[in-house]
Amino acid sequence: MCSTTTEPRQRLFFALWPDAATRQALVKASRALLGRRIKQVPAENLHITLAFAGPVTAPVRDCLVAAAERIRAAPFELTLDHVGHWPRPRIFWIGPAHTPPGLWSLVEALNQAFESCGLQRETRPFQAHVTLARKVRRAPPPVEMAPISWSIGDFSLVESVTDAHGASYRRLVTWKLAGG
Repeated sequence: MCSTTTEPRQRLFFALWPDAATRQALVKASRALLGRRIKQVPAENLHITLAFAGPVTAPVRDCLVAAAERIRAAPFELTLDHVGHWPRPRIFWIGPAHTPPGLWSLVEALNQAFESCGLQRETRPFQAHVTLARKVRRAPPPVEMAPISWSIGDFSLVESVTDAHGASYRRLVTWKLAGG
């Protein structure tokens, strides 16, 4: 009898994780933009994905951690002042109208970390965004909103776990941005 063992895998991604004040501002903006009829992403799940690794083994996770520890990037400011709707995945989001150079540099460094760990970099162009709601058929009518300023001082490796209640995220490691 032949038995096959499958190494356990974790579904991982790198992300910007909002502090409490930024998270509250995102929740407030989400309610103003979407109202109460549309089910919004839970406050604890709001983030910006920088690079998605997908299901990886422990050795690949350890490689990603080691590679992320070598990243040197300066803190930067991010202004969330643009909303959008992607009809195909039915996602309503908020993001920056202009992506700051510091964010581009961080994403590129993470893509290089992926390659050094044997992972393929994302083929779609990076677009910084916070998903506010899923399964949105049509974009809600435009609403005036104040920009949200977010001081980016760190980034995290996050595990995504999906169960009957949906996805939940757990930050595994967080690195401070310092230098550049």
